Amino acid sequence: MKFVSWNVNGLRACVKPKTDADGNIISKGFETYFKELDADFFCLQETKMQAGQLDLEFDGYKSYWNYAEKKGYSGTAIYTKHEPMSVAYGIDMEEHDQEGRVITLEYPDFYLITVYTPNSQDALPGEKLPKRLGYRMQWEDDFRDYMMKLDEKKPVIVCGDLNVAHEEIDIKNAKSNRYNAGFTDEEREKMTVLLNSGFIDTFRTLYPEQVTYSWWSYRFQARKRNAGWRIDYFLTSERLKDKITHAAIHTEIYGSDHCPVELQLDL
Repeated sequence: MKFVSWNVNGLRACVKPKTDADGNIISKGFETYFKELDADFFCLQETKMQAGQLDLEFDGYKSYWNYAEKKGYSGTAIYTKHEPMSVAYGIDMEEHDQEGRVITLEYPDFYLITVYTPNSQDALPGEKLPKRLGYRMQWEDDFRDYMMKLDEKKPVIVCGDLNVAHEEIDIKNAKSNRYNAGFTDEEREKMTVLLNSGFIDTFRTLYPEQVTYSWWSYRFQARKRNAGWRIDYFLTSERLKDKITHAAIHTEIYGSDHCPVELQLDL
C-alpha cells in the first residue's frame, strides 16, 4: 500500500499551477501531482479551508475533512481508496480539537492518523523560547497518549507535519536554529520520547545518513539554496518495521513550502 502526506499550506492556492516571471512552470498543481503519485491514501495538512469552499473529489477515492473553527487556518484531510471501518476527528480532548489537526481512519489491521502538529511560534520580545512552547509540550504528551492507546489495539501509521526537526541531520543550520520553533531542545526531546514509546521514523529507518529536507522557508530563497528542515514524517508502530518497502521525500514537487513525503508498506 502506498501512503502520501503533504502539508499544502492552503489547498486552494496549491490546486493552481504556478509559473515564474518567465512563464516557466514551477508547479503543475495539486490535481496533477495527486494523480501522478497514485496513492492508496493521500493525507493533507494545513488545508486552510472551511466546508464547501472547494469541490475537489477524485474518482475511486472517498475524502474526510477536519476543519478548524478559525477560518483560513490549520485543517487536515485524507483521500482514500479504501473504505474505513470508522473515522475519528481530533483526539477527544476539547482543548486540542478546535483546530482541525487530526483525522484517524480505522482498518482491520491498522489505524491511519494524519496530524498537523501545532507550531510553537516565535518568541515574544525579550523572551528566548517560542511563545506557544508550553501548549506544544502539553499537546505532545496528549497526542502521544492517544497514539499509544490505539497502538494497544492494532498497529498505527502516523503521518503529517510534526513541526520538529528531530536531529541535526534533519536541518540545514542546526546551531543558529537551536532556540527556534521546531528545533528547541524541548520539542526534539518530545520526539525522542515518542520514538522510544514503540514507534519508528520510517524514512530514517531506511536512510539513517541521508540528508533530505521537506520544508523550506519562503524567505531568503531558502528552497533554491536547499536551506531546509525535515519536519514531515511517517511514523509507524515498531512491529510494522519489516513491512516497510519504500520511503521517499518528493523534493521535485513544488506548490507549497513543504513537499510530499511517501511511505510504502507490504500490508
